[in-house]
Amino acid sequence: MSTTIDARGLSCPQPVLMFMDAVKSLPDKEIIVLVDTDASMENVSRAAENKNCTVTVTRQADEYSLTIVRNG
Repeated sequence: MSTTIDARGLSCPQPVLMFMDAVKSLPDKEIIVLVDTDASMENVSRAAENKNCTVTVTRQADEYSLTIVRNG
């Protein structure tokens, strides 16, 4: 099961905070984060990697879909 966080239109640090809240409160192993800026993509990716997660980024037009999988 996965959870999707739609952070499009939000500026940092909101997408990172939304991801961090999901990691703490949700049991899902996979979290998909949708963002629409390079900075948000980079910051959420960095936060996920710091939490020992694997990040796969897919770009579609001017948006990014980050598939984040918890390791362990």
